[in-house]
Amino acid sequence: MLSQSESPTSTTTTTNSSPAPNLKPGSDENSLPDDIATTVEDSPRPPSKIPLSWPPDGKLTLDWVQDLSFTFEWSSKNIAPSNFSSVLSVSIFDSLVRSALNILLNEPNCVRIDGCGEDSSAVVVGDVHGQLHDVIFLLRDAGFPSDNRFFVFNGDYVDRGAWGLETFLLLLAWKVFLPNRVFLLRGNHESKYCTSVYGFEQEVMKKYGDQGEHVYRKCLGCFKGLPLASLIAGRVFTSHRGLFRSMAATPSKRTKGKKGPRVVLKKQANSLALGSLDELSKARRSVLDPPWEGLNLIPGDVMWSDPSMDPGLSPNKERGIGLLWGPDCTEEFLKKYQLKVIIRSHEGPDAREKRPGLSGMQEGYTIDHVVEFGKLITLFSAPDYPQFQVNAYYNYKDVIDSDEELDFASM
Repeated sequence: MLSQSESPTSTTTTTNSSPAPNLKPGSDENSLPDDIATTVEDSPRPPSKIPLSWPPDGKLTLDWVQDLSFTFEWSSKNIAPSNFSSVLSVSIFDSLVRSALNILLNEPNCVRIDGCGEDSSAVVVGDVHGQLHDVIFLLRDAGFPSDNRFFVFNGDYVDRGAWGLETFLLLLAWKVFLPNRVFLLRGNHESKYCTSVYGFEQEVMKKYGDQGEHVYRKCLGCFKGLPLASLIAGRVFTSHRGLFRSMAATPSKRTKGKKGPRVVLKKQANSLALGSLDELSKARRSVLDPPWEGLNLIPGDVMWSDPSMDPGLSPNKERGIGLLWGPDCTEEFLKKYQLKVIIRSHEGPDAREKRPGLSGMQEGYTIDHVVEFGKLITLFSAPDYPQFQVNAYYNYKDVIDSDEELDFASM
């Protein structure tokens, strides 16, 4: 656990290997009683509310979210994946996703988390990759979202793990219940290509059968609505992969297509430069997959870039997408926006083993850059990753090497 005491609030970064203290929830009407953290082991009997039903007034309550969590936890150990629709019907799935999208689509690309009191905390969570039980433990251990506790999830909810669908839906439920306390950002695995390679599509098809295509399509639509970054208390910037380029561009020509003239942007012939928060706010985040071009380069950078110990900003040639940025770029961004910390995610222990010059991820986080104005932290919140002892829904022996082998040319 890392504490950033320099910020106006107590901003806490929770990782998989450093449990947060057992904090008391806030006192508002959405707070949780002390005895709410019942586990499956404490109560092995099946939940009494299967299948789950949607609230008549369409408003989620704390009890509903807790029932969903308990039911998912129990069914993951007692119900075959092919029977999942008997737990959560497609109609309930549709209602939950629709409610979440109504909130997400009204959020900016970079959500600003302000209005925090002196006793507030913000828990930032890195990749969780379908590890449902770890997410449930993390929520219980860190203290549930409440009036004075914010949660920012930094993306990569699905793929590789066996319960990506349950994980994503549980977090959507918390978002709908507490939209101003829970923030879900988009990771690179919230895309059509990654989910078709790393198991999520296959997982959905297994769990919903003939209705799987509909459920998968709705999930992809929800991915499009996820914001790209957060700014916590004006001091902490988070995104899934990190920094991004400036898109100083000028219209070069107009082409005619089926939907009328389209402006093609031509990048100015200058060197790469760091992008601004204003440019980030104007980026088009609804593109699911590469090729990233024009204004779509910024979302591509946010979801595919990596830090480096070498100074400067350069194309990420190894991945074929995104950027590499050095400590000088981290310092420039921190100084420009008077920030203390940048928190990015994405790289687990497997990826860091192949990044010379950067620290490993055995503790769940690393401090990659320490500069005059603050730090760059990489945060990964999926313990014992990847958990191949359970069905991962893809041939992990063929695609075990993180995302470096993605065939972008086929997208």
